[in-house]
Amino acid sequence: MINFKEDEKLNVLNHSCAHVLAQAVKRLYPDACFWVGPVIDSGFYYDIDLGDKKLTEDDLNEISKVMKRIVKEDKLIKREELTKEKALELFKNDPYKIELINNMDEDAIITCYRQGEFVDLCRGPHVSSTKKCKYFKLLKVSGAYYKGDSKNKMLQRIYGVCFDNETDLENHLNELEETKQRDHRKLGANLKIFMTNDLVGKGLPMWLPNGAVIRRELERYIVDKELALGYDHVYTPSLGSVDLYKTSGHWDHYKDDMFPVMKLDEEEYVLRPMNCPHHMLIYKNDIHSYKDLPIRIGELAHDFRYEASGAVCGLERVRAMCQNDAHLFVRLDQVGEEFSRVVNLILDVYKDFNITDYKFRLSLRGKEKEKYYDNDEMWDKAENMLRDVLKKLNIEFYEAEDEAAFYGPKLDVQVKSAIGHDVTLSTCQLDFLLPEKFDLNYINEEGKKQRPVVIHRAILGTLDRFTAFLLEETKGLLPLWLAPIQINIIPVNNEYHLEYAKEIYEGLKNKGFRITLDDRDEKMNYKIRESVIKKIPYTLILGNKERDSKKISYRLHGSDITKDMYIDEFIDKIENDIKTKKYKY
Repeated sequence: MINFKEDEKLNVLNHSCAHVLAQAVKRLYPDACFWVGPVIDSGFYYDIDLGDKKLTEDDLNEISKVMKRIVKEDKLIKREELTKEKALELFKNDPYKIELINNMDEDAIITCYRQGEFVDLCRGPHVSSTKKCKYFKLLKVSGAYYKGDSKNKMLQRIYGVCFDNETDLENHLNELEETKQRDHRKLGANLKIFMTNDLVGKGLPMWLPNGAVIRRELERYIVDKELALGYDHVYTPSLGSVDLYKTSGHWDHYKDDMFPVMKLDEEEYVLRPMNCPHHMLIYKNDIHSYKDLPIRIGELAHDFRYEASGAVCGLERVRAMCQNDAHLFVRLDQVGEEFSRVVNLILDVYKDFNITDYKFRLSLRGKEKEKYYDNDEMWDKAENMLRDVLKKLNIEFYEAEDEAAFYGPKLDVQVKSAIGHDVTLSTCQLDFLLPEKFDLNYINEEGKKQRPVVIHRAILGTLDRFTAFLLEETKGLLPLWLAPIQINIIPVNNEYHLEYAKEIYEGLKNKGFRITLDDRDEKMNYKIRESVIKKIPYTLILGNKERDSKKISYRLHGSDITKDMYIDEFIDKIENDIKTKKYKY
């Protein structure tokens, strides 16, 4: 996707088009007042006060027509300089512009841009004429609080894009439509994977039966991977005392992102935002020898973070999440090997899910050191250790300051999603601090106490965000082993073929496949279309030929080719596809 802010030419063009939009609105609604109309990554918008008037899609069409007339008028766009006094006089009827001007210095040179009868406060630059804003599209209208503060008045925000040629505009609109079709929120609703309801609360999605299947399969998948690698899994409570997080240091660095404290009698609790303090205490529960390490503690843990209401988004950004979390307690001489194992696990998982567009980011401490634990020696040691491991692994990576956890540097895997989002899926963090905070030890070869090092890691990240990523990546057509419904059986005619369809259904169901039998009194082609809409990988169509030959005929999703096969052959085929985690059918 194009970034309109970073593209200098498109930045100027879109800023100019925002003024054309404002001019059109002013012609249609003379009493309109304007706040700001900046260029953003995805185009431009303008915040407008129209009093009691609520814009609709039809209104946007009318505004677009007026904008096209302004473009044809070929109005010159001229820059003017004003004193503060003259600016206040010029914009005296617009309280939003007056506020902007009053916040400027008394001797400031204020610039505005004029096109025909319309003038707008602006630093510029702009194109030379409205004619250059010919290829535009208004995308949507939404509400936006003045200055982004919910205590202020609600304005109306019109979004749009502008290009310098029709082809680029059409290509961009096609990309937006593709993005819309891939939006996991739309797919989640259409495929009945999850739902939200404000009565439950913002950012608190509920997994429906189809979604529960996906989540259960993901849980089984990653737990089996970890068990094979020597992880021990635990269950810990979703609550923790305030003292727990004060001990770990999270209270000082993270309390603003936690849900409020719950006080019961003389005790104070919070919903936990992370699991590491609990796992530290599990480690501390036993005496460990150097021979016991590494100890790998894993958990599919429920965590809670108070995301801003404007930031929550479907499954991608939630307030209640399930993390694929683990903490590895290692000796200093084991850091390299264990870190390598984590990286190899990440690569193995990405291969299974056909994730290919990703980069490794070494996330370091920033210049504002007060945000991080104050120990320069610890930070230098940890950052250099991770660099050395990545270089030995021959992993290509880039470094980013001010992205570390408060207790240590980390390796983040940045994945480019199908709709262009840069998403952190997996992470691996090196930590010398929490073992110190919780006084963790093991007995070394000399019989003395020694601190372990902790590696924090999450491979799938949160199951919520990972599912959102998969839905958008696959457009809802999940691989066979993950699909909520793997096979749909359609008898051509219930009167003649339903009995055979039931026989096939029972045989496949007994093999453990997720399967449905569509025996509704509807036309066959209608049932087939519904099977396609539901993104079911295999549709079995059973008629006279199949019944008499004791075969089945199937169609793969996305294909209109029907293939015949004996049922045992079909079972062998799909069992192999599931076992090998075949990504495409």
